[in-house]
Amino acid sequence: MNAIDTTFAALKTEGRTALIPFLTIGDPDLDASLALIRELEAAGADMIELGVPYSDPLADGPVIQRASQRALSGRLTTILDVIAIARRAKEEGVKLPFILFTYYNPILQLGFDRFFDLLQANNISGMIVPDLPIEEDEELRGLAESHGLHLIPLVAPTSSQRVSRIAKKARGFVYCVSSLGVTGERASFANEIEAFLDTVRGATDVPIAIGFGISNREQVARFEGRCDGVIVGSAIVRKVEEQEEKLRNPATRAEGARAVGDFVRELKGAK
Repeated sequence: MNAIDTTFAALKTEGRTALIPFLTIGDPDLDASLALIRELEAAGADMIELGVPYSDPLADGPVIQRASQRALSGRLTTILDVIAIARRAKEEGVKLPFILFTYYNPILQLGFDRFFDLLQANNISGMIVPDLPIEEDEELRGLAESHGLHLIPLVAPTSSQRVSRIAKKARGFVYCVSSLGVTGERASFANEIEAFLDTVRGATDVPIAIGFGISNREQVARFEGRCDGVIVGSAIVRKVEEQEEKLRNPATRAEGARAVGDFVRELKGAK
């Protein structure tokens, strides 16, 4: 069974909701990303999205855009570097599932066969490709399934006419976009968000997770009862940005990573 499926099944048995942090790998450098992955697992993360830095991240707001710029400046962080970090983390004993978040062009540049062989060989359980619509994902989806991996779809509140079609093809989980626009922290969500989640839930048997804009414990708690997973991106990446100087310095890297981990503990409601 895919590690994403195993994790969701275990959490369901325990009556818990997955917390899924997002990291831009290479921000501020690769060694810092490795330290952050270890710390987030220790802080209670259930899965981690490994973001591939991209020069034109259409779905990402300013916080993650700045993170991509940091990761691409100096030593250019590539999709191969992100996959290598996944391998290093697993070699160091990290157990939680990894989900690769990448735009379509880096996959094309790498080549489908090589891409999936690398993901399978390096224990990456799934992928999110935000600029690949369901009408054009058949080849990628088929290759993912043949390698035992999950291509995780995104569905937005404006997708009302397409929810059923998207959800029926879903593997791993359905990524429910909480609001329109790009990623970024939000003070509130539309009142209709619960109805949207109920619609998605009714269209699929796989878990559903919500992301885009969730940034504090109160918001995480709001969705824990309605979703199988809660994804937090920009708020965590902002904490990384605040700790950039410490994370870059090997002497203070652990301290910087711990500050980010403490924020994840806060999101989980840990005492």
